[in-house]
Amino acid sequence: MKKILTSISFAAVALIAFSSCKNEPTDKSEDFAINETIQPEFTEIEMEAGTKGYTIGDEATDFKLKDVNGKMVSLSDYKDAKGFIVIFTCNTCPYAVASEERMVALDKEFKPKGYPVIAINPNNPEVQPDDTYELMQQKAKEAGFTFPYLFDESQTIYAKYGATKTPHVYLLEKENGKNIVKYIGAIDDNVRNGAEVKDRFLANAVNELLAGKDVSVKETKAIGCSVKQ
Repeated sequence: MKKILTSISFAAVALIAFSSCKNEPTDKSEDFAINETIQPEFTEIEMEAGTKGYTIGDEATDFKLKDVNGKMVSLSDYKDAKGFIVIFTCNTCPYAVASEERMVALDKEFKPKGYPVIAINPNNPEVQPDDTYELMQQKAKEAGFTFPYLFDESQTIYAKYGATKTPHVYLLEKENGKNIVKYIGAIDDNVRNGAEVKDRFLANAVNELLAGKDVSVKETKAIGCSVKQ
């Protein structure tokens, strides 16, 4: 009986740890991520009250943000890119942490094909102390990031995009010198467990663009911790 109770207690603690983002109460979207997988029919994007951002077909303006190595990075630096996988993420959110290996894998898979990953931390470290620039540098090293991890220090770029969660994905395609939004939402249908993913929404969208096709699933629900401002 004691062993059974111990096992139950451990499972409960693990579930609670994942369902609660640091310094934030669990919301409905996070409960959804714990207990369900994301389905394509969830096409609405969860937006905080009053938040505006890009929609499918909009032109995403360029930015110039500091990487963890101190270099300023812009989309215009990537002259040969066909587009970009822009992911708003952070150091500590359990959903972001659970997605790190997938982000590295996406960069390795699609950067050679013209779609590099660009990660951006939108959080205000005065609100979330574990999202400082110094800890971003540590995170990038420990997680083996193969892509730029940029600091949205002014907290303005995430607002232009309309990102509300970490992680929150925006797939851009270059069209006549403009970066056009082609997909918004989640990386795949299981933010908690990459081993149980059945539908790779983002990868599917990139492959469709590479094949010269229109993206079939343009939006999914972004699941994660809210951006800390």
